[in-house]
Amino acid sequence: MSRSLTRCLGFTLLLALVFLSSCSRDPNVRKQKYFESGERYYEKGKFREAAIQYSNALQIDPRFAGAHHKLGEAYLKMRDYSRGAFELSRALELAPDNNAARLDLANLLIAAHDLAQAKPLLDTLKEKQPHDPLTAQAWANYYSAQGNIPAATAELQNSIAADPNRADSHLSLALLQMSAGHFDDAEASFRKSATLDPKSVNSQLALAAFFQSRGRLPEAEQQYHHAIDVAPADTAPRAAYVRFLMAENRRADTEAFIRQSMRDVPNESEIYRMLGDFYMANGDVEKATAEYGSLHKAHPKDIQVTKNYIQLLILHGQLDEATQINDAVLKTSPRDVDALIYRGQILIRRRDATGAVNSLQAAVKNDPNNAIAHYQLGMALSLQPNAERAEAEWREAVRLRPDLSDAQRALASSELARGDFDALVHSAEQIISAQPNAMDGYLLRAAANMRRQRFTDAEQDIHTAQAKNPNSADPLVQFGTLRLLQKKFPDAEKFFSQALDKEPSSNDALSGLMNAYLASQQPDKAIAAAQAQVAKAPGPNGYILLGTVLSETRHDFPGAEAAFRKAMELDHSNSEAIGKLGRVLVAENHSDQALALYLQAIKDNPNAGLMILAGELYQSQNNPEQARAMYQKALDLDPNNPVASNNLAYVMLEQGGNVDIALNLAQSARRGMPDSANAADTLGWAFYQKGIYQSAIDQFQEALKLNEKVHAPEDPDVHYHLGLAYQKNNQPALARQHLQRALSLDSKFPNADDARKLLSEIKG
Repeated sequence: MSRSLTRCLGFTLLLALVFLSSCSRDPNVRKQKYFESGERYYEKGKFREAAIQYSNALQIDPRFAGAHHKLGEAYLKMRDYSRGAFELSRALELAPDNNAARLDLANLLIAAHDLAQAKPLLDTLKEKQPHDPLTAQAWANYYSAQGNIPAATAELQNSIAADPNRADSHLSLALLQMSAGHFDDAEASFRKSATLDPKSVNSQLALAAFFQSRGRLPEAEQQYHHAIDVAPADTAPRAAYVRFLMAENRRADTEAFIRQSMRDVPNESEIYRMLGDFYMANGDVEKATAEYGSLHKAHPKDIQVTKNYIQLLILHGQLDEATQINDAVLKTSPRDVDALIYRGQILIRRRDATGAVNSLQAAVKNDPNNAIAHYQLGMALSLQPNAERAEAEWREAVRLRPDLSDAQRALASSELARGDFDALVHSAEQIISAQPNAMDGYLLRAAANMRRQRFTDAEQDIHTAQAKNPNSADPLVQFGTLRLLQKKFPDAEKFFSQALDKEPSSNDALSGLMNAYLASQQPDKAIAAAQAQVAKAPGPNGYILLGTVLSETRHDFPGAEAAFRKAMELDHSNSEAIGKLGRVLVAENHSDQALALYLQAIKDNPNAGLMILAGELYQSQNNPEQARAMYQKALDLDPNNPVASNNLAYVMLEQGGNVDIALNLAQSARRGMPDSANAADTLGWAFYQKGIYQSAIDQFQEALKLNEKVHAPEDPDVHYHLGLAYQKNNQPALARQHLQRALSLDSKFPNADDARKLLSEIKG
């Protein structure tokens, strides 16, 4: 070969290498490869993997409209509707003529019942493709969501007229006919859909579900088998048949079918996860954990197996192993939202509220539309405690996912705690609607109706709850509470005792029984019940109840101290036990020990409630600067805490702080504690120092009324403040009356000398 030819071939090869290299660096080529990879995953039903590849394409070209569209569709397949809507909206923004994205977005908005935003999209579709059967079907969905069945039916008939052989149109018509109670017509439409597309899994499963809903179980089972035969490698018909068997409580058949499916389709994640999921659905966490442990070893790269295993380890209390595996996920993917949520759950269980809040806030930041992250963040905030922010997170979780019953329950518990019974009824009915066969919603609605004195309605709901779960102690606790409110104390004692027999560790049953004894003037029985209970089922809550009744009924402070210390041994970060132990130490004249206890607990686990208690101790020790600093720390942790706002405002007013800031704090406290005489007095004192005397008088009078309402002793300080305000408002007779009343209540109260001096100066 000549040197020139060799040189020429070398040059040609160099050009080829340069060309190939440049292709590999060409962003258009790279994004297309990612997109095509996503398409292949999507076609196989691997939507999570598809979403990753579409996202990779968008990392290269954020304006790739097709990738936004397909990423939106992948999210919809994964039921991540918020992110699906975002991606479809972005696709439409970048490509306004993309009617497929417009159609997907319209149907998504209709499903979310956001009809106002869906309507303009539908109008555009009707204008651009008036005879398209998909447009007609979207309009049918819209009218159906409005409850306009005739209009929805007419649109589906238009869709069928445009394409009589389109199976999906007949399927949609069947569902509409079924909802209208036209079952014969519905069956004909279901069969037509299945005949037109005999290989459509959706059509075959819809017919099976129809038979199941009509109680035609042999036909339903036969149809499920037919759907599996149509697509033996498809996970959907197998999963549907598993749900059918579970609904019929055929557990042995379910497990046998799952094991057969694992042999038939051995390499499909959704199939080999079925057995662990089946155990979990039946409440057998131990078996589920063991099964997923085996799966984790067999499929270490299956991230869904790994994540499900972490969740089960948390539920099973194996926090060290869960942490180890979860940390490995976070090491590879530090922004992984699921892993951040799991870390938050682990820290919640370890009562590390600050660490949990930080992890869950990171999860929410990475995925603001993740309802689980908001729910768990609320749980972490409730540990601090930060009730208002916790409730806000639960409301956001419910807004994002109305079917998230755990968030609904947390929200309902918060509403019960703050006495918002109308809101509680609404939340309870949401839970009943989502889970009609669970007892929780009925018990929560019963709790609301009890507090609203609707005892008959409450009793009916408790009976319903008991029928749903006869083996639970919770309905018995509610029956006991109802009888307690009706002042039927022997009946209340009976129900609470029965609840304890069913569930010896039930704190609610024990506290209810003790309250029944105390209400019937039997404190010795209340103490005996608590002592018996902690002997049978030792736990922090039982010791807290024992310590509380010992301190409040017998003033047995050494006994109470021992009980609270035992509670802390069992749960060293239990803020209720710490707070109550501190109060007992104060009662025993050991204020320094109480303060040291609070400060150490705050150092270990910052807690707004303990910061307030420490601030109050500093105040009692005449250390206003430290008290002020501690109240401010509590507000930094829980900005809407009304007690911290009230106490900080009062310290500022007493120490010559900024009156405007103090007034704002006092107003916030008054809004947060409308029934607190203390908050009314603080706000009145702020108005007084601002020179707004009539408003001050109004608040001081309200403080007196609130104390009288709860039969609290009259407070000489309030009368003193009211006397000052009347004196400044040129009402000397009333000023004299309240100053004299303050001194008659306590001749040595802190401002007694000032009250006497002012009395000597008042004329008239």
